[in-house]
Amino acid sequence: MTAGKSQKFDSDRTFSNLCGVTLMNNQNGHVVAEVMRGRSGVSVEEYPSMIRVDGEGKLLFDFDEISEAIGFEFDQTDFEEIMSTHYGRMVHFDDKTMLFASPEEAAEYIDFDLKPVQ
Repeated sequence: MTAGKSQKFDSDRTFSNLCGVTLMNNQNGHVVAEVMRGRSGVSVEEYPSMIRVDGEGKLLFDFDEISEAIGFEFDQTDFEEIMSTHYGRMVHFDDKTMLFASPEEAAEYIDFDLKPVQ
């Protein structure tokens, strides 16, 4: 690349309809991933230091279900402790966390106004 000139990169801006989280690959992260594994539209990939959980449209992390699998009361603070990053619109409830690929779908849960800007 020549000094003073920028290189143009093409990118795919097509809506992917995906959302997801990166979890720590530890005991708790592994249990949460196992709870999510096998659900329709959800993929789980394990790496040495992290676990990717990706979903089509939306993901639901049900804390009661996770608590039963993990053997202790699991809540949002536990979830945030093992989650290093996410993509998609995240909405927290007392008993679950949901991620949405579409901000429009999440808007109904958070009373967010999505009026077009002119």
